[in-house]
Amino acid sequence: MHAKSISFKARIVFAGTPEFSVDILEALINAKYDIVGVYCQPDRPKGRGRALTACPVKKKALEHNLNVFQPENLKDNKIQQILAKLNADVMVVVAYGQILPAKILNMPKYGCLNIHGSLLPRWRGAAPIQRAILAGDKTTGIGIMQMNEGLDTGKILLEKTCPVTLTDTAQSLHDKLAKLGSSAIVEVLDNLGNLSPIAQSKNNITYAKKLEKEEAWIDWTQSATQIHQQIRAFNPYPITQTYASSNRFDIKVLRILSASVIIANSNHNPGSIIKYNKGECIVATGNGALSLENLQLLGKKALNIKDFSNAYTLTQLFSD
Repeated sequence: MHAKSISFKARIVFAGTPEFSVDILEALINAKYDIVGVYCQPDRPKGRGRALTACPVKKKALEHNLNVFQPENLKDNKIQQILAKLNADVMVVVAYGQILPAKILNMPKYGCLNIHGSLLPRWRGAAPIQRAILAGDKTTGIGIMQMNEGLDTGKILLEKTCPVTLTDTAQSLHDKLAKLGSSAIVEVLDNLGNLSPIAQSKNNITYAKKLEKEEAWIDWTQSATQIHQQIRAFNPYPITQTYASSNRFDIKVLRILSASVIIANSNHNPGSIIKYNKGECIVATGNGALSLENLQLLGKKALNIKDFSNAYTLTQLFSD
C-alpha cells in the first residue's frame, strides 16, 4: 500500500452488476470522484419475451453519461489493454460477478478494492447476506478489502458492523449493508494512505455458496426458528415454498413470504394446521409453530393472511 493518500479527484474504474452495486456507484458519483469507466455484465435475456435487458449498474451509469464496458470476461489481452488505457488510480469492485485476473488486480496504482457484505472471513463467497440470516447470525457488516487472487481472502482496510434483527429479510439487510458500504468506500478512498490493511483471521472461515432454488423448499420437521430464518433469507428470492392442500384445490405449491415464530409445544405433526380462521394461520413445526402472514399460491397474487383466508381454506402443508 502506498503511503500517499489518494487525491479527491482520483480516477476510478467501477465494476459491479446487481442492485447492491448501484448505491455504491451513486455514492462515488455524489462524492465527485472521477469515474473513468464502469464495468458490468453483458445484457442478458430476461422475462417471458427473453429480451436483452441491461443490469441495474448499466442503467445507473448511463443516467450519468459514464462510459460502460461489458466484456464477457477479462482474460482477453485486448480487453485488458482497454482497461489499462483508462489509467485508473483504483478499481472499486462490488458484486461484479466475474473473476479478475492477477494482471488486472495489479493494474491500478492502488489496486482493486472490493466491498463485501459480511465480516470476513465469515461468509466468503456469493451469498453472504442470505447465509447470515439463514444461519441465525446476530451481527454482520461490510468489509472493504484489498483484492488478491483468492476468493474474498484479501486484507481488510475498513469494517463496519450491522445488527441482524429478527424482522430482517435478505432485502432489508441488503439495503442496510448497501448504505453502510456506500459510506465505507468513500471513507476508505478519502483516507487510503492512512489506513493499514489487516490480514484476515485464519480461523472461523465460512463460505456463502450461491443460492439454489431447491433450498427454498420448507422442511416442516425443522424448528419454527429455523424455518423463519429460511423464509427471511429467501425473501425476495427465491421465496420459500411448500406443498399445500385445501378444500378448494388439489395439492399446489404455496409460497410463504413472511411469518412469525410462536414458541409453543404442540402434539400436532409438523406441517399440520393448528389454527385457521379469518386472519390467522398457525402451522406446527418440528419445534414450535409459525404464524403465516403473507402467502402466494403459484401463479396468483401475493396476499396477506386475512385476504388469503377469506379466499382459501388450508388443510395441510407438506414438505418436498
